[in-house]
Amino acid sequence: MPHDLDPRLLRAFLAVADELHFTRAAARLYVAQQALSRDVRRLERELGADLFVRTTRQVALTPEGARLVPYARRVLDAYEELAAAFRAEPERPLLVDISAPVGTAHRVLEETRRACPDTEFVARFHSGLTGAAPELLAGRLDVSFGRLAGLPPDVRAGLAHLPVRYEPMAVLLPAGHPLAAQPAVPLAALAGQTLYAGAGNPHTAEWTDLAHRLFAGRGIAMAEPFPEIDGSEEFMRVVRKRGWWVLASVEFIDVPGMALRPLVDPVPLSPVSMVWRRGLRHPGLAALRTACRALGAAGGWLRRPDGGDWLPEEDAGLMTGGEGAAGAAG
Repeated sequence: MPHDLDPRLLRAFLAVADELHFTRAAARLYVAQQALSRDVRRLERELGADLFVRTTRQVALTPEGARLVPYARRVLDAYEELAAAFRAEPERPLLVDISAPVGTAHRVLEETRRACPDTEFVARFHSGLTGAAPELLAGRLDVSFGRLAGLPPDVRAGLAHLPVRYEPMAVLLPAGHPLAAQPAVPLAALAGQTLYAGAGNPHTAEWTDLAHRLFAGRGIAMAEPFPEIDGSEEFMRVVRKRGWWVLASVEFIDVPGMALRPLVDPVPLSPVSMVWRRGLRHPGLAALRTACRALGAAGGWLRRPDGGDWLPEEDAGLMTGGEGAAGAAG
């Protein structure tokens, strides 16, 4: 076992582990593919282990490669934090889209602020990852959270991601309805109901798409398209006026007169990833990733529930693909 590993070799390894494709990994690191392959082989020699299974059709991690991934990430995060601590110039604030002052992204931001009080994190409140993605790619926003599979492949190609949580879904319904008296609502009980799921709001298209997939074949209707609703007060006004039931997550804003109940049989999951543009370097980014992993480990955020759940196959693939937009080798 070597006493000192070159961090360049770990970066090469993680790029291939993320992409599972040597050509894309080389492009991501702006190096020649031959140089990348050479670095990976050197790391394998130094560790005395094969890290990848390579065929003409695909690249896959070996068990030893999968074991190395979390260690390599922690080492590189530490390098990044060390370099940031000794930079002469002050770092600019990191712009973090958390969508709403409640939920998974909000909890991650609060934990990161607690752990890193000297770094400035400025919250933004975009209403969906579809709306935030162009801002990320243009550099007007640094980090966002949401369902990566809902973005077009060409948009995902410019983004890196860290799976954060399988967030159970819920229904927001009138507090006086008989279903509100139950601790959880079976999906089958929603047959014949009309639920609002952001239809008509182009910024939350990934959420509406997930709802369409969930409702299909279950007799659940999608509420008619409605313009983007800006702010929680306006949201509550519109929902109450139109009498909508709402597809939501288990952590949601409090709406007076309505009850939030988790959905079960099966438990539908909303996959949440932390998303940022490729190549972004900022000490706050490593701190956010550390908070995601800590909260996820403490809360079992990446454990799927026992007893059956619902999640589209594409979403499941991206959530198990690790950091970076995962893809098959080609």
